[in-house]
Amino acid sequence: MNLRTAQGPRTAGTWCNVYDDPARWSAEHPRTAPLLDWFADNLMRHDPAQGRQGPVCPFVKPAAAQRTLWIAELDDIDITDAIDDAFALYRTLDNTPAVLTVFPDLDDTTRIDTAHTARKSDIVSAGAMLGQFYPGCPVAGLWNRDYRPLHAPLPMLVIRPMMNTDFPFLVGKPEWLAAYLARHAPGLPRKLRASIADRMHVPDAGPASITDLRAHFPDELAQ
Repeated sequence: MNLRTAQGPRTAGTWCNVYDDPARWSAEHPRTAPLLDWFADNLMRHDPAQGRQGPVCPFVKPAAAQRTLWIAELDDIDITDAIDDAFALYRTLDNTPAVLTVFPDLDDTTRIDTAHTARKSDIVSAGAMLGQFYPGCPVAGLWNRDYRPLHAPLPMLVIRPMMNTDFPFLVGKPEWLAAYLARHAPGLPRKLRASIADRMHVPDAGPASITDLRAHFPDELAQ
């Protein structure tokens, strides 16, 4: 099978549909290839420390099976430009894609957080999520405040569809909550959605507060 690719106009980076041919992709990207083992050995499996049943990330295994996971390996460039290229690609794709942009040689992970902050609102407003992953990422788990689900072997930013369990990541701004309600409660009148968003806004929400802000039960899976 051919390995589908797409090039970003701002960065000239190339995003590849990894599971079209994972062996070929791994051979051509040795610095980033360990991510596939991390997906299989960590994200696609249950970890008792996470505090709930099911895989660590409910999104990765279906994306791999449906071949909707795209990855670019980029060197030292403007990270916000990379996010813009990744999001432009994401918006052209069907079947709930995930678009990952990996920076294997990046040592200053504060640049990941800065770019995440700069672009999150634009991406959330379109009904998607922008996640920051890197070694030592401090964001707490939904079910265990001492669990670190965004701790990853390499720094990267991930764009994926907004899930119904993403509420705790979106309470920091009313406009994020409005976007969440527009996606998951579209039948509500816009004025009502805006009112709910204003009332549920938690302005001081931070990485350590994710667990306390969880708003679903253990048997309610991400959709």
